[in-house]
Parts: sequence; structure tokens; C-alpha cells
Amino acid sequence: MAEDPKAIGEMSFEEALRALEGVVRQLESGEVPLDESIDLYERGEALRKACQARLDAAQARIEKIVQGTGGVPSGTVPFDADGSQ
Repeated sequence: MAEDPKAIGEMSFEEALRALEGVVRQLESGEVPLDESIDLYERGEALRKACQARLDAAQARIEKIVQGTGGVPSGTVPFDADGSQ
């Protein structure tokens, strides 16, 4: 398996998504030996979690948009990841 030189935590969302798509293509091909398939699956799961975390953070930021009079967005409120807001 050609390992991506960049650690998952250092990837942008788009890079992680492309890497995940590559893992899925390799696994779906059915041409990967079992041991390599297991490694690919584990990497794919780590990539999926990283992508989901980025999507969750983006959604939280969007949900914090403050609406002013007339329902027009007037700014944002900083997202507090520990949920104290």
C-alpha cells in the first residue's frame, strides 16, 4: 500500500476526503491482500473520523450564526466545543 506521507491530522478536509475515496476504491477492487485490506480499512476509518470531525465543527460554526432583525445574519458567535454556551 502506498502510504500517504502526510499524517491524517495535518490533512485538509479535501485531502482527507480524497485519501478516503482512494482507500474505498482499493478495497472495492478486491485485489488487495487480506493483511493490506485490514490496514487500509483501519486507515479509512481514521480518515472517516477526521472528515466527520471537520464536518461537525463546520456545522457547529454555521449553527452559531446570529440573526439580526428581519432574519438577516448579523454575525457569528464563537463556538465553544465543550458545549458551555
